[in-house]
Amino acid sequence: MADRIPPCPPQLKPVQHYLKLASDYDKREPVMSYWARLYGLQTALKIDRKSPEARALLTSLMDYLETFKKENADNESVTSDVAGQALVENIAHKLFMWADGEDRAARFNKNVVKVFYTAGLIFDVCEVFGDLTEEVAAQRKYAKWKATYIHNCLKKGETPIPGPMGGEDEGLGEEEDKEGEGAVGMGWSQPPPQPHPGLPSVPNSDPSGLPSVSSSSPTPPAPVAPSGAFSHPQVHHSFSTPAAAPVIAPGLIPTTGDNLPKLSPDLITKAQKYCRWAVSALDYEDSKTAMSNLQKAISLLSTGQDS
Repeated sequence: MADRIPPCPPQLKPVQHYLKLASDYDKREPVMSYWARLYGLQTALKIDRKSPEARALLTSLMDYLETFKKENADNESVTSDVAGQALVENIAHKLFMWADGEDRAARFNKNVVKVFYTAGLIFDVCEVFGDLTEEVAAQRKYAKWKATYIHNCLKKGETPIPGPMGGEDEGLGEEEDKEGEGAVGMGWSQPPPQPHPGLPSVPNSDPSGLPSVSSSSPTPPAPVAPSGAFSHPQVHHSFSTPAAAPVIAPGLIPTTGDNLPKLSPDLITKAQKYCRWAVSALDYEDSKTAMSNLQKAISLLSTGQDS
């Protein structure tokens, strides 16, 4: 399917980065490719839907999305909006956390730049699910800024400063290029090679310092295929990236259901999302993240507060 998608025309240059991302994930995580192409389609529709070159690309993307959805109709990442968003955000979050750890440890190299860059792209893709949460938006901004900043420092022979400059928010995004393409505008004619979810991989690099994350996730699929000629696919979600898990003190969880707080519908939905996040993390054999989200769900259910 994907090999029948034509090259991206010049007027749709902003879409090229996401189509390249999709191609790099076709064999690693097909569902990531699906969402990336859906985001590419939505972006392309806003730029040009009339020229012959654009229409050829749009039509092929729609055909791909529709076929992929039909062929993967039994996959929960297609049938459940929350599961699809959880998978995509989980991939971006893993990449971001690895690159951030390397950056704060002052281990600067092209691999860190590429992983920050890739995380930024995938956070962009999260927009197919609706408005980004504050946490995801902040991580996206920071990832793009860091990719640009470290790349420029390495290019000039300077030593980057680890972590944020002057605070968590100060200076974020100031060095991104005017087109908002982050590291793409810094000497690369196309996006850098995209690493495997949770396990960056760069040719000729020493793998000993890379995280050993085993990814055996299912082969996920697609969401809402566009209907009608060049209609804009609409997908609405609200799912937040998990933060650090709260520590549940002994005795916090009631032993009976008599004194459990009555939860509002919003809190019940939040607890369900934490549980789904835990399941998604287990797909990647990530027990730490799974436990983190289960603890948050238990804390919410037992206290009535989202910590």
